[in-house]
Amino acid sequence: MFTLERATSLEQIIKKSRFVAMAGPIASEQAAKAFIAAHSDPTANHNCWAWRVGQGYRSSDDGEPSGTAGKPILQAIDWLQLDNIAVVVTRWFGGILLGSGGLIRAYGGTAAACLRTATLIEIVAVQDATIVTSFSDLALVKARLGNIAGVQISSESFTETGSIIKASLPESAAQQIVQMLTDMTSGRVSISLSES
Repeated sequence: MFTLERATSLEQIIKKSRFVAMAGPIASEQAAKAFIAAHSDPTANHNCWAWRVGQGYRSSDDGEPSGTAGKPILQAIDWLQLDNIAVVVTRWFGGILLGSGGLIRAYGGTAAACLRTATLIEIVAVQDATIVTSFSDLALVKARLGNIAGVQISSESFTETGSIIKASLPESAAQQIVQMLTDMTSGRVSISLSES
């Protein structure tokens, strides 16, 4: 699965109607609602939207005939295998009726065209790790963690005998990382994993 690196937009004129798509990365339903509110234009005829975060998703036709706007936008998101994303397609009516098929193509096509212009980043599943190490092993542990792709150290605090490191490990390699740190410190490091 992929998400957007940053927000992106695209404008199209279809049979005199102006369609503007705005897409951006989100992390939750609340973030989706905030994105939709921020990018909906009250002067437009319709602000149709869709979002997906994991198994959660929603869409809205905002006054267009049922199933002609929100669902095609959501299908564009799913077709490109995107997650953690919201898309708003705003329409200013140009005087020519598009019909149901035309609306589906216009909303879905504008959303898909916008998403295809975006820079995508892969979503990597992670596990949170708490790593407790002594001062004697600290430099080696941090150096090894720093050389592993996808490892993010979020915090480090110190105790009388060493350090407590909070990090996110790529889920696919978490067990191997734990084993490698345990082996290189001869078992002196303590690591606990939890779902993020």
